[in-house]
Amino acid sequence: MTGCLIALLLIPLAAAGLSATLRGWAGHAVTIAAGLASCALVASMWTSVGRGAIGVGFLRVDAVSMVFLLGTSFLYAVVAVYTAGYLRAELAQRTPRAGLRYQRRFLLGINLFVWAMLFAPSVNGLALVWVGVEVTTIVSAVLVAIDDTEAAAEAAWKYVLIASCGLGIALLATIFMYYAGAQVLGESYDLSFPQLLAHAGQLPATPVRLAFVLAVIGFGTKVGLFPVHTWLPDAHAEAPTPLSALLSGSLLAVSFYAILRFYQVTAAAVGAGFAGGVLLVFGVLTLLLAALYLLDQRNLKRLLAYSSVEHMGILAIGVSFGNPIALFGVMLHVLVHAAGKGGAFLSAGAIVQGFGTKRLARIHGAFERMPWTASVFVIAIFALCGMPPFGIFRSEFLVIQGGFSAHHTASAALLVVLVTGAFIGLAATTTRSVASGPADATSTRHEANALMVVPAVACVLALLLIGVWVPGPVATVLHNAAFELTGGGHGAG
Repeated sequence: MTGCLIALLLIPLAAAGLSATLRGWAGHAVTIAAGLASCALVASMWTSVGRGAIGVGFLRVDAVSMVFLLGTSFLYAVVAVYTAGYLRAELAQRTPRAGLRYQRRFLLGINLFVWAMLFAPSVNGLALVWVGVEVTTIVSAVLVAIDDTEAAAEAAWKYVLIASCGLGIALLATIFMYYAGAQVLGESYDLSFPQLLAHAGQLPATPVRLAFVLAVIGFGTKVGLFPVHTWLPDAHAEAPTPLSALLSGSLLAVSFYAILRFYQVTAAAVGAGFAGGVLLVFGVLTLLLAALYLLDQRNLKRLLAYSSVEHMGILAIGVSFGNPIALFGVMLHVLVHAAGKGGAFLSAGAIVQGFGTKRLARIHGAFERMPWTASVFVIAIFALCGMPPFGIFRSEFLVIQGGFSAHHTASAALLVVLVTGAFIGLAATTTRSVASGPADATSTRHEANALMVVPAVACVLALLLIGVWVPGPVATVLHNAAFELTGGGHGAG
């Protein structure tokens, strides 16, 4: 299995190099093959990780990291296919030479971006996780600005400035955690998870608490937690659609993974109460902000961006409950949110291309003009809202159940209220624009090409599958991940 882990990190790098030199469909074929191979490799490691952590050298994958690897690799596969259809329309607006240059830069960036998001959950140590998250910032910022418009450049600069400040704070958090560990392990240790968790009870409390608060603020800039979320709506709205799907469905989650690693050490060192309290405050404020903004959005992709903010708030609140049921729900939510946001962004991108605008006020009659695409989009939206029988309903129900079971009654009740508010905002805003009104009198039926519709359908089907049945190996890893987050398996692997 260690060979699979090494291959998982080599394949996107190889695809990046090849796609930057190949012409036409060859570049797309390499990227699609890399996405499918990565997804297959992660699936092949599930059974082994269900029995314990695997690793070699500075690489280490346990149940917690495996959840994030699956979400990223699944999105890699569907986005790779989608990109082939998406770029067809984009390249038609450019000269052949400019189009080839754009395609090569785009595919190079996508493959490197995914590599960084696979690297961060695969390494053994807080410092290496920070490096991985930092690389995602550099690559994704370039991709946000790739369309070379004034709005895209502004969004990219805003993203770089805020994320860089946040990751500077996250680096300071890593330094404080290193200081705490050095008091017990000596100055030559490497911030590896098994070492920190095995000696967590001996770590000095004050630097650990400070490190956790700084980590939540610092990595929270990439997660989209309030009040350091302000880059997110602009970047998601201006980025090319394949990147928006990866930003929302994978990058935010991978950044949250970094917070989870600090949470594990902090909970083991000073108790879960402190770490849970910090996450509860940030989670409630984040979810409240998202629910309010979802009620009044005029840009389709910004609407989905605030939906991402909402779901990151749910993750933070779920972890704050500290209950095995809630933590199982959180791990499941990471997977279903990746699929849900993939389906929503990919179908929304097809609608934006079809109508030539992101403004909701100008998108009407989508069911007449793009019946298949519009149907997939609306289904994905209702799945994101937590409607049964889709997987997000299941994960949110488990988080809420875990909150009540852990006697966090007020917090769980508030979560229900805020999620309901977000549901109303997202569903109402969508239905009064995309899903209602007649098409323009001069418009004709113009369905998106199959390469753009099929990946979105795959995301919706994945949501439906997990909503009605969680496969045994997946359930095992989710249970093990929840067990690790509650303090079990310290030092394992």
